[in-house]
Order: sequence, then structure tokens, then C-alpha cells
Amino acid sequence: MNLTQAQSVQQLLSRPQKIAIVPHKNPDGDAIGSSLGLCHYLQLKGHEARVIVPNDFPKFLKWIPGTQEILIYEWDQSNAEKVILEATVVFTLDFNDLSRSGAVEKSLQKVSAPIVMIDHHQAPHDYASITYSDVSMSSTAEMVYNFIEALGDREIINADIANCLYAGILTDTGSFKFASTTSRTHRVVADLIDKGASNSEIHNRIFDTNTPDRLHLLGCALNNMVILPEYNTAYITLSQDELDANHFRKGDTEGFVNYGLTLENIRFAVIFIENRDEGIIKISFRSEGEFSVNEFARAHFQGGGHTNAAGGKSELSMEETTSRFVALLDQYKSELAK
Repeated sequence: MNLTQAQSVQQLLSRPQKIAIVPHKNPDGDAIGSSLGLCHYLQLKGHEARVIVPNDFPKFLKWIPGTQEILIYEWDQSNAEKVILEATVVFTLDFNDLSRSGAVEKSLQKVSAPIVMIDHHQAPHDYASITYSDVSMSSTAEMVYNFIEALGDREIINADIANCLYAGILTDTGSFKFASTTSRTHRVVADLIDKGASNSEIHNRIFDTNTPDRLHLLGCALNNMVILPEYNTAYITLSQDELDANHFRKGDTEGFVNYGLTLENIRFAVIFIENRDEGIIKISFRSEGEFSVNEFARAHFQGGGHTNAAGGKSELSMEETTSRFVALLDQYKSELAK
């Protein structure tokens, strides 16, 4: 965060404010961890802060300090919108296009208060009064740490803030294995542990709470994996019937897409998940090296994200979607062979 941005935020927060914090639809560990970490910090500074999420989030994140105070827009739209519209400052976290906020977008469009964006995805839209965007960052949670530090308050980070931010960084870095993890990330994490983040317990709560249904679903996903060695690519499909048969719950497919990249010579991994209620195939893309799944998702599947991690969607059937995907690979063959 640069000096001008820090000074602008300090001026905004120089007196007590009513603050709404909104992450993206289908919030993940980084969205929840960064939002709650920021919320705890702002409350410590004397502000009235509240997190509003567009829809529910996975059970394995519901231990994070402050989750019981989150307002879920899809369950309580009236109160959630009231908090947003009465806010004197609004923070949007872990997204940079209002469409990523789902149903909350219509409330955010009505906001007259200043909006502060904190995000690390590519191609930010110009909707915020203050935009703190850095695509080199490992996570929005690491950016919230930088935000607090830029405001001169690193020393007041307590255990609640530390646990929230650690959880966000842990999940968005793939347990610190993704290329976006830097030496700075590790120094931030070390400081968070010193300030009370229970690193081992956080890891257990996020990754070691599987149900038999989730493991059976993982088995189904791996059984469905298609490997295309000529394109160094692997993809997984999961139909709505397969999700239903394994009693799918929100968050159960988290991380499944990464299994393709554990195969030798595979550089591009994809998972296609049917959502019958929304009438779409939800797609997650992952890559290794310089192949940009952000560009691929933007060009072909109404999506985007990071160079090595992105999302998208298709309104075609599963068979039509995967056929289209495979047909596209030939034009990327040289890039995928590198």
C-alpha cells in the first residue's frame, strides 16, 4: 500500500465510522479470513464494523473468530442491505468487479459512502474511492496485514486478527506451495504466529475435518479424471447426480482441482462441476509455470482470476462444455508444452 493510499484511508478512519465489509460470492478461506481480520482490527480502533457475505460458506471455516457475527445476505437480505446502505465506509475484499459479489451487487450499486477495495486479482474495475490492488500478493489476507502495517498499527494485531489472517494466507497459498508465496509471506506468517495464530490447530481445522461423504466424492472425482498427455492437461467432471449421491455440502470440492497438477508433466488442471439450480457448469482452472489460466478463463469461459488460478462458467451441458474445452487446447499446445 503506497503512502498516498495510506494517508487517504487514515483520513477516512480518523473518526469513528459505521463500516460494512463485503467479500465475494461463495467466500473461501481468504475471503472470510481477510474480512474478519479487517473487521477485528477496525473494531479495535473504535469503529462499528460488520462483515456481510453474499451467501453461506463452508463449515470448515466456521471456527474462525467472528464468524458467528457474520450477516449472510441470502438469508437476511433486509438487515444485510440495511448495514450496507447505512455504512459510512464500505470495504470490498478479495474481488475487484462488483459482479463477483452476487446478489449483494444491487446493494453495493446504491452505496453513496466511500468504497475501499483490497484485492489481489487481475484487471481491477474502477468502482472504489480507494483501490489497493496488488496482483503479486499471495492473498488478500496478506494485503490486510500490509494495510494494518501501513496505518502504523502492526503492534496492535491480536490473536483473533492473527488467526483470521493466517487462515486466509494458508488457504490461498495452497499451504504455502503456490508461486505467489514469497519470503515476505513467510515473514508475515511468522509475525502472525508470534502474535497468537495457532498454526497447527488452524491447519487441522481446515484440512483434517473430512466426512466420509467428502472422501467418497473425491474418489468419484478422481475416477472421472481424464488425462490428455498431448496437452499436458488433466480435467475432472462432477455431475449434479454425482454430487447428490455423495450428499454434497458447500466446500466439499475445495482443492479437488489441484490433484491434476500432482501428476508428472501435467501443467494445466481443470474441474467442471454441474450446478443444476443455477443452470451452469462451474469451472476451476489451475496451472503451473507461465501458462495463464486467467487469460484462458477470460477468453473462453466468462471468468478470470490469477495467472495460475482462475474460475469460469459455462451455460452448455457438461458434455458440450468439456468437448469445447478439449477443442480449444490445440491452439494452446505450444504454450502447454513449455
